[in-house]
Amino acid sequence: MIYSMTGYASASRELPEGVLNLELRAVNHRFLDIQIRMPEELRSVEPALRELLAGKLSRGKVECRLGHNQAVAGAARLELNESLVRQLADLNRQVQAMLPDSQALRVADVLRWPGVLASNALPLDAMREACTVLTQTALDEFNAFRTREGNRLKTFLLDRVARIETLVGTIAPRMPQVLAAYQERLATRLKEALGSSDDERIRQELAIFMTRSDVDEEISRLTTHLVEVRRVLERGGTVGKRLDFLMQELNREANTLGSKAADNEVSQTAVELKVLIEQMREQVQNIE
Repeated sequence: MIYSMTGYASASRELPEGVLNLELRAVNHRFLDIQIRMPEELRSVEPALRELLAGKLSRGKVECRLGHNQAVAGAARLELNESLVRQLADLNRQVQAMLPDSQALRVADVLRWPGVLASNALPLDAMREACTVLTQTALDEFNAFRTREGNRLKTFLLDRVARIETLVGTIAPRMPQVLAAYQERLATRLKEALGSSDDERIRQELAIFMTRSDVDEEISRLTTHLVEVRRVLERGGTVGKRLDFLMQELNREANTLGSKAADNEVSQTAVELKVLIEQMREQVQNIE
């Protein structure tokens, strides 16, 4: 199975205390980067959610948004943390004694202070279990999305592999024709320059040209790398980094092939190869 790093999923669950909503979004990233946004009253659930996500995902920048819309009928009775309020009042007096021009704490500031207001509306154990189940539901949908996208990427890459193989297959049969044309041009130039054709000189120049334009090694390596790309795609799993390395190797061989191009047709083929390889490289960046 090939997985895309790009994905989206959402899930919700109704509870007596209200409605839980969870959203998962992901884009490609070199490593696994999980960002979780949730209300402070559910913050204790974060470690369990992070562990669950990390157990199912290997790479990508993942954003998890967990929200809780509290039911009106089940609204909590708020309780004041009197001890904390007294501490804040004492600290406020100390600061004003040191800084007479400072502004005193307002009631709204105190009420917003973490821990000042306690609520009995959210039973943490039940909420933790509900959040875990909700995350698992969203993850199932999320991975199904990534699988569909991964299959599309696989089809795209295999299509490009087939097209590259076709192009590579046109190069080797053309080389004898290229050498014959070069030999003819060389003989013509020597005859124009020297008034006669020097067979030995032609053989020497032709040997040098053959050495410089020999692309057998590049064709062999391109073929080997393409076979490996097919094997990796069929094996599946976390293959993004391996495919990215293979794209670099394919591009290197295509560049060398272009630098050795003996005629315009081979040169144009090398350009087409690099275009296809670049298309593959861009898509490989999205594979986990």
